[in-house]
Amino acid sequence: MNYNGMPAGMWLIFKNSFTKALKDVLGYDDTQAKQIAKKAKIRYKQIINKLPEFEKGDRFKMNIVSCAMFSSFCLNMDKLPSTEKLTEYYRKAMMNKGMRWFCRQSGKNKFTQKDIQSMKQTTAFKAADRNPYSWNMEFLPYKDGSGYEARFTRCGICTLMNELGLKDAIPAMCQLDYTMSEAGGVSNFVREYTLASGGPYCDCGYKKK
Repeated sequence: MNYNGMPAGMWLIFKNSFTKALKDVLGYDDTQAKQIAKKAKIRYKQIINKLPEFEKGDRFKMNIVSCAMFSSFCLNMDKLPSTEKLTEYYRKAMMNKGMRWFCRQSGKNKFTQKDIQSMKQTTAFKAADRNPYSWNMEFLPYKDGSGYEARFTRCGICTLMNELGLKDAIPAMCQLDYTMSEAGGVSNFVREYTLASGGPYCDCGYKKK
C-alpha cells in the first residue's frame, strides 16, 4: 500500500491525539510520548508499505490504516498495557473532533436506502477472498425492522495484529464500535461474538434509537 494518500492523511489527523493519549491515559511524560510517536511513525510506514493495495470499492481501507497506526504505537510502548487501558487509550486517541464529526455525518445516513444498498454491495464484494487484510461481511436486516446486523466472518484487523504479535490488543479496537455508534446518535450497538475472542464471527448489530 502506498503511504501517500489516506495513510499519510490519517497520520496527520490522528498523530496528536494518539500522542496526547499516551500521557492522558497511560501516564507517559511529554518526552517519552514524543519519542514513542517518533518511532511509531517509522513503524507505521513500514506496516503500510507491506500491506497490499485495496481494491476500488473496498470500504474497509480506513479500518486497516487505523489498525496500522494503533499497532505502531503499541509496538513502541515499553510494555503493553492491560486490555482495559488499551481500550481507553484507543478510544481517546481516535475520538478527536474530526472523528466525532465523521460519526455524526455517518449517522445521518444510517438506515437509509443508500446505507442498505451499500451494505448489500459489501456483502457481495467479499474483499477478504482476495485480500487477507480486508473483511468479508454478511448483511442481516432484523425481521422486525428495528435495524440490522453486519456479520463478519473474516477480519483484517485480526490478520494484521496476529502477525504483529498484538493478539491481546485486538479487543481494544473492537470496543470502538460501541463508541462510534453512540457518537453517530441514531443507533444502539449490540454484539454477542467477536472473532478476536474465539467466536464464530463478529456480529455488529445496529438497533434504531
